[in-house]
Amino acid sequence: MATDSKLIFHLSDIHFGLEDRAAIGWVEREIARLRPDAIAITGDLTMRARHREFAAATRWINSLDGRVTVGIGNHDMPYFNPVERFLTPYKRFRGMRDLVEREIELPGTAIVPLKSVRRWQPRLNWSKGWITDEALAECLAAIDALPSGTRVLVATHHPLVEVGTRGTALTHGGDRALAMLAQREVAAVLSGHVHDPFDMMRDTPEGPIRMIGAGTLSQRIRSTPPSFNALTLRADGAIEVEVRNLEHVPTEDMKIDDIPPDAMPPRTPGEPVAPVAAVPEVDPPVH
Repeated sequence: MATDSKLIFHLSDIHFGLEDRAAIGWVEREIARLRPDAIAITGDLTMRARHREFAAATRWINSLDGRVTVGIGNHDMPYFNPVERFLTPYKRFRGMRDLVEREIELPGTAIVPLKSVRRWQPRLNWSKGWITDEALAECLAAIDALPSGTRVLVATHHPLVEVGTRGTALTHGGDRALAMLAQREVAAVLSGHVHDPFDMMRDTPEGPIRMIGAGTLSQRIRSTPPSFNALTLRADGAIEVEVRNLEHVPTEDMKIDDIPPDAMPPRTPGEPVAPVAAVPEVDPPVH
């Protein structure tokens, strides 16, 4: 069991190519100042997986002062090169290869990756999540190999559940994955993708499980300003979530109440992405 508190920074959806430069500069300074025990980045490092975007992401991530694990987001798959997407989809991560889907073990605590992105899907929208049997089995095997009593955080890009008013699934296989993680008493599942933070409990046939989502550090905001999560893992097992943002909006006001079933870029007018505050009608242009 954990014997002391730990600080973990949870970042997501930085979208280099359309990043918020003030926000990422501030996060870099906060990492240097507070020296978190680990930094979990849950995907969408880039906007369109261009080489220059990956180069900028690689420079920034490699400069961070801390133990980093990096997830793969749907925006990080090659957009304009279908041959590369199908044959070598993770080639552009080579500058940070050792950090990609890296398991981080701390005293009494571990961060375990779960891939939710596929190079193709048997449906038209490939930006949505998909938990393959292989990805889930790999994640569960890593959890089962940890010492008994280890507090586990699972890091993935897409939220694993379908909620809201529309019938399409956000993440194929997400309900099953959540149930299997709940069976192993995972402390929380960390994710991104929807560009707004959240912290909620989800009931499964195997018991409840906590889901924690980070917002964006890009200009592609939804209902909340750019932010990241500072997780304090207390020695008594509790996890405190502080949503840090430059506008000093209180944490509870930053959290959305539901994960919309179709929160996927690019936005279309009228698409429900978050139930609170003002949602931009269109995303800023990509340069």
